Amino acid sequence: MNFVTMFQTTLIATLQIFMMGAVGYFLVRRKIIDDSGLVMLSKLVISLFFPVFSFYQLIKHFSFASYPHWWIFPLVSLCVTAGGFLLGWLMTGLFKGISYKKDFVAVVGFQNSGFIPLMLAATMFSGQVAQELYICIFLFLIGFDLVLWSFGIWFLTHHKVDKFDLKNLLISPFTAIVASLILIALGLDRFIPSFVMKPAEMFGACALPLAVMVVGGNLALIDIFAVEKKEITLAVLSKLVFLPALALLAVLALGVRGPIGFLIIMQAAVPSANSLSVIARRHQIEDKFLNQGVLFTNVFSVFTLPVFLTVYMQLGLF
Repeated sequence: MNFVTMFQTTLIATLQIFMMGAVGYFLVRRKIIDDSGLVMLSKLVISLFFPVFSFYQLIKHFSFASYPHWWIFPLVSLCVTAGGFLLGWLMTGLFKGISYKKDFVAVVGFQNSGFIPLMLAATMFSGQVAQELYICIFLFLIGFDLVLWSFGIWFLTHHKVDKFDLKNLLISPFTAIVASLILIALGLDRFIPSFVMKPAEMFGACALPLAVMVVGGNLALIDIFAVEKKEITLAVLSKLVFLPALALLAVLALGVRGPIGFLIIMQAAVPSANSLSVIARRHQIEDKFLNQGVLFTNVFSVFTLPVFLTVYMQLGLF
């Protein structure tokens, strides 16, 4: 497959995600869904649909025998997040005029590591390849969710809270992923009856479209005209260009191939985590720059994400 064809494939996959997000944007802008409804839908996605989707996919398709090096993915997740944080911190040091330094680092450091990668896997691939990528993403999320829902919340709200609140982890997909792995490790997964798994499959099928709709709905609440242009431009470049470029260089230098290499590039190239807006709203902290960062990285990733995925695929490393 040549570069143009591959780029078209990844661009179409990204546009499909963008269109589902546009549905959420339209529903909120037309006030069919109000702010309280969007908050409730977001809670359902985070606390029900996505955990059930993670549970079903892992119970159905994961085994420690098939993935003996499963522990690598959480470590890779920590490395990608640390790389984003270091890049964000470096930029705030090089450009002294950044007034929202903490928020800038969070926008660059925390990526949309679950919803958009899973949608890309679903739209770009099928069959065994898609299932394998699903598993890789879920294992990746162990490290990411652990950091986001503990350190991430403290990092953004440490002027309001004194310590980590482990309750934030319990209501995230992290719990479902770890519980699934424990059941599989103990061999208890084979005793789960079909009347449990079938509803789990049906609930899980709703997770990705609803998640992307929530992202679009949250973006509809952002004032796109009150923009810190220079800081947002630098944040978008850091998140969508500099970070994935560095990740690509690292993958090439280390000789990383296959799904794990693709996962690293994808995770480095996706936009900022929509959860940043949820965290800011829940803890009542200033969210202007966070919301702007989420909005504009989502918009411009439609163009930058296909480029980096296409380059990786064209190098013949997948």
